[in-house]
Amino acid sequence: MPDIFDLDALVAQMVLALGAALLLGNAYALVMARRGVKPKGADGELRKGRAIFLMVVGLVMAWWGLGSILTS
Repeated sequence: MPDIFDLDALVAQMVLALGAALLLGNAYALVMARRGVKPKGADGELRKGRAIFLMVVGLVMAWWGLGSILTS
């Protein structure tokens, strides 16, 4: 019977989810900024360098989480 509280799998799933959220959220922000759409109440410009850096971090995290899930 599989362990209900398998913390190793839970951590891998959380890393995958957080990495995917970082990747997709920042990609969406870049696309919307390119179209000229700003969120309500937003001041200033989008920092494209920061968004790209966070996309790379999200990609690494998602890759690691997916690899951990597939190899366990």
